[in-house]
Amino acid sequence: MASLQVQTGLDTLAADHFRFLQFRKTGLLTHAAACDSQLRSTASLFQQALGGSLVALFGPEHGFHGAAQDLEAVSSTLPKIFSLYGDSEASLHPTAKQLQGIEILVIDLVDIGSRYYTFQATMLYAMEAAFQEGIRVLVLDRPNPIGGNKVEGPMLLPEWSSFVGAHPIPTRHGMTLGELAILYKEELELEGDLEVVPCQGWKREMDFASTGLPWVMPSPNMPSFETALVYPGMCLLEGTRLSEGRGATRPFELFGAPFFDAETVARELNRLALPGALFRPAWFTPGFQKHASALCGGAQLHVTQPELFQPVRAGLAILQSLRQLAGVNFQWRTEPYEFVTDRLAIDLLFGSDRERKALEVGVSHQDIAQVWLEEEADFLEQRRPYLLYPE
Repeated sequence: MASLQVQTGLDTLAADHFRFLQFRKTGLLTHAAACDSQLRSTASLFQQALGGSLVALFGPEHGFHGAAQDLEAVSSTLPKIFSLYGDSEASLHPTAKQLQGIEILVIDLVDIGSRYYTFQATMLYAMEAAFQEGIRVLVLDRPNPIGGNKVEGPMLLPEWSSFVGAHPIPTRHGMTLGELAILYKEELELEGDLEVVPCQGWKREMDFASTGLPWVMPSPNMPSFETALVYPGMCLLEGTRLSEGRGATRPFELFGAPFFDAETVARELNRLALPGALFRPAWFTPGFQKHASALCGGAQLHVTQPELFQPVRAGLAILQSLRQLAGVNFQWRTEPYEFVTDRLAIDLLFGSDRERKALEVGVSHQDIAQVWLEEEADFLEQRRPYLLYPE
């Protein structure tokens, strides 16, 4: 591991022996991936430092221990541990009863820089609930693992908001959770006391490897930094019947379906000449979810030059090519998705139905992405007042 260059908000709080929280009844929203530089979990450090002052623990999607698969409800198992991902949309929001007795709610979650990675939505819902009960919120910040300078992809339209898009931001937002917390509070005009403990030593141009921090997977299908880098684009396949590699050893890098010829898929995708990317023919058998136990042909996406790679544009181009190659076998996912039953998953992921409709009438991926340029430029200006780390 590289020498440690970055301290997280947790490291800063721990270095001060958690004095800020002494004698305050504290709630903690976290998961097993949130660790200090010595791989000690936030929860264990809080329990050791605060003892009985730690009133309640809250866990996001995938559970407090980070072991549950996506879309898998998690029950509240112990009296002091509450799941914020159950079997209904209401379960995503802390209740007044769960928050009872808490003076300050601390949030320490590991995000990966994509709008549809749900931890930032969980943070927002927790902030709203805490403020409504007069509870102070403290966010322990962490680096954005795919960097803080680049934003990419379409803006979510407000009428398409959901758990995979709780507020209008682009797909790749280039912000930390602490910065998003400030943006949400200001843009939604939330009334409450918010404080962010920033990272020390993090710069916006850093990728995760540059931080010197250990990678701890924040969810079962996010095993590596490489997965996080491709996720903002490859998660779009979640809105189709194609496998995005869940249930395989390299989710979101491997993708395909039983009806694809792997050599053809890789050849056609390499013809796209996507910046910083190459494709290798690949066969894999998902252990669960789409096409479970079926041999799938497809490809593995290899990011050869991360500084040139544009994950959302790459994901759009891959989606368009796979749709054409699949022909009559291609289908959009139509099952309920993140508690939404009246809109397609692909539209929730894109943030509107604009991109899907353009794909369906044959608009090129280049022309679709051209529309994003103005939205991306506007968001770079929109986010500027909320940045904690200089551009």
